Amino acid sequence: MKERQDIVCIANTTWFGEYTKSTVQLMSRLAKNHRVIFVEYPFTIKDMLNTFRKKQHAPVKRMLNLEPSLEKIKTTENTEIYHLVVPPVLPVDFIKNDAIFQFFFQRNIQLYQKRLRKVFKKLAVKDPIVISAYNPFYGLSMIGKLNQKLNIYYCYDGIGTRRHGPRIFGIDEQFSKKCDAIITTSDFINSEKKKWNPNSFVVKNGVDFESFVKEAKKDVHQKSKKIVGYIGSLDHRFDIETMEKVIQQLPNYEFHFTGNLRNEEIKKRLEVFENVQFFGAVKPNEVPGLLASYDVGIIPYLVNEINKNIYPLKINEYMAVGVPVVMTPFAELKDFEGMISVAGSSENFATALQNEIEQDSKDKIAKRIAFAAQNSWDAKAKEFNNIIEQLLETNGNRK
Repeated sequence: MKERQDIVCIANTTWFGEYTKSTVQLMSRLAKNHRVIFVEYPFTIKDMLNTFRKKQHAPVKRMLNLEPSLEKIKTTENTEIYHLVVPPVLPVDFIKNDAIFQFFFQRNIQLYQKRLRKVFKKLAVKDPIVISAYNPFYGLSMIGKLNQKLNIYYCYDGIGTRRHGPRIFGIDEQFSKKCDAIITTSDFINSEKKKWNPNSFVVKNGVDFESFVKEAKKDVHQKSKKIVGYIGSLDHRFDIETMEKVIQQLPNYEFHFTGNLRNEEIKKRLEVFENVQFFGAVKPNEVPGLLASYDVGIIPYLVNEINKNIYPLKINEYMAVGVPVVMTPFAELKDFEGMISVAGSSENFATALQNEIEQDSKDKIAKRIAFAAQNSWDAKAKEFNNIIEQLLETNGNRK
């Protein structure tokens, strides 16, 4: 982009954490040419209390302004962003009555907006580009309130009711129609959003290629026990039943599951098998080496309406270290046809695992790595930046 812009990211995630986040990856790279303000996930009073009880970790002192709520931090890409923590908001998702919900939610918006305006004044922000990252509630409420020149909805997952309840569907539709443009991470989400907003684009997830390729396999592992590995959140998306049957069919393979256990049923049902091990979440810098130790990587997600939207981050991460991939047909990922195996039943999944392991080769490893190189986060950030530039030109840089 020819001109340096102020970008404000209204996030629905935290900057720091134990897993890769597309929003963080993109903002880290956009910060090379722009001034980026990342507004941390709005923690609630409940989150604050849970932190006191040592059940979670929220930046309480910064939330309460006992420490600076705004900090300039260095990213892994050697760039700098402004990291902002807003005051604790009220937990309102459980409120069924819409009128009561709106009453309390507007209080949250006032707190959120007040903190933003204070920061804008301090940093002399006048007409920013606002990117609402999977946060239609706050994104919709901020339209027209921040003197923004562009409102972009970055939608990296399907909309579901698990967290916000059914009202999320109406909010998502309203925001999709009112924002200037939508950038999605999958063709499926894009096809849905285009029904509401013709300015819908696709920037698919990438991989921190340079970090992963350093740990890439050079050749097929020569070991008696082959490892089938999964790394990521162990949550409601996981297809327990399929994996249960696959593990029973392949007693001579080791199955390693690493990540934040959010669905206890997964461990309860799978740890009974002798060839299964569970490991806690690892630090981001440990992920590439761990993945490279696998003989095959798996993405066993349930086939349902929500998971159709997913473009999994881990698919490029597996391939960047040369590891073959087997997944359930939860989403249509045409970009990877001929590069990965997709299996619709437990029997086919087990067969695919055997084939990928037995037929792996040095040449196949090299091809996977070369393919992943095309999907680096640097390339994805450039695509994202080009869309912003296109939108600014179309809108005539209006405020």
